[in-house]
Amino acid sequence: MRIVIVDDDVLVASALKTILEAEGDVKVAASGTDGKEAVRLYREHRPDVLLMDIRMREVSGLAAAEEILKEDPEARILFLTTFSDDEYIVKALKYGVKGYLLKQDYKSILPAVRAVCTGQTVFGTEITSKLPELLKEKQSFDYRAHGLSEKEYQVVSLVAEGLSNKEIAGELFLSEGTVRNYISDILDKLRLRDRTQLAVYYLTHTQNI
Repeated sequence: MRIVIVDDDVLVASALKTILEAEGDVKVAASGTDGKEAVRLYREHRPDVLLMDIRMREVSGLAAAEEILKEDPEARILFLTTFSDDEYIVKALKYGVKGYLLKQDYKSILPAVRAVCTGQTVFGTEITSKLPELLKEKQSFDYRAHGLSEKEYQVVSLVAEGLSNKEIAGELFLSEGTVRNYISDILDKLRLRDRTQLAVYYLTHTQNI
């Protein structure tokens, strides 16, 4: 697994390199210090995962991610930052990054990198907890355009609000088994893996974000 690290704190980048390369199958191909270098290094190395900070001098990680993902929508970018600002989270999801992790969750870095490398979407606990509130601010999800029925849309919106299957069943007067079946069908239709990806999908496909 080949990784590129971009962080304007050289000590942080060095520490990340040490942590990741402690695993025999991980190789840090290159390191950079701002978004401009991130774009250049991604083009040069085409890493399995680009591990990048958001706030950096010159060009931000967000700007770099937007440019890279326009060129290569399959790019696997994992943000590792100290900032959980709502604006950053929404933009990161809109651009299509594969993960958003806070630096204090250092024990989760390697598992997150591995998960992103396999195509999974990964968000730290604090980020995931913010999604329901962010989703509440958006109301114009065009479910028909995404192949969903009205009932499936209701299930999606309740999942996005953080409700459990039992709570959704109570809200919609359905059995838990029926809710599970709805969620399974929805994930198949949208080609998603799990409830977190479903909530992220809802957010990123809501208008006016």
